[in-house]
Amino acid sequence: VHLIRLSSGGTELICEGLFSHPNEIWDLASCPFDQRIFSTVFSTGESYGAAIWQIPELYGQLNSPQLERIASLDAHVAKINCVLWWPSGRHDKLLSIDDENIFLWTLDCSKKAAQVQSKESSGMLHYLSGGAWDPHDMNAVATTCESSVQFWDLRTMKKTNAIERAHIRNANYDMKKSHILVRI
Repeated sequence: VHLIRLSSGGTELICEGLFSHPNEIWDLASCPFDQRIFSTVFSTGESYGAAIWQIPELYGQLNSPQLERIASLDAHVAKINCVLWWPSGRHDKLLSIDDENIFLWTLDCSKKAAQVQSKESSGMLHYLSGGAWDPHDMNAVATTCESSVQFWDLRTMKKTNAIERAHIRNANYDMKKSHILVRI
């Protein structure tokens, strides 16, 4: 994992640290409220896992100490695809999505623990591949599955709507305008 900073002039990338991750990384997402915390989804060769990591203080070193594992998201039995952080501000909730389920976690960085708050299955006919948390509504998430989009209410962990045959691989919400979802 490389810690890279954009120069103040915006024209140069500066490597501020290089860290060894124990497994092959399939997804990486940064924490919106602490630049030293991030999540990874990884493969061990035999299975998939997800964890929350903290970059140690560098004190001017380039060859840095090991990443500190804050928590493991180990409730999954299917292939994990991504971890979603609440998009803005300090928040203790995050989501993990595997092929069949969506998990809502409570993260406590000080205790180095993450606990499943709730879980729901996407149903037998859908394989979840990713998603986006609505920055305007902390209880709304859109998940992508095959060629459709499913919308979820996290208070009930139930699907509220779906767009079938959307021909979508990934999605993200517009941070400035409500109810705008961009598809890729």
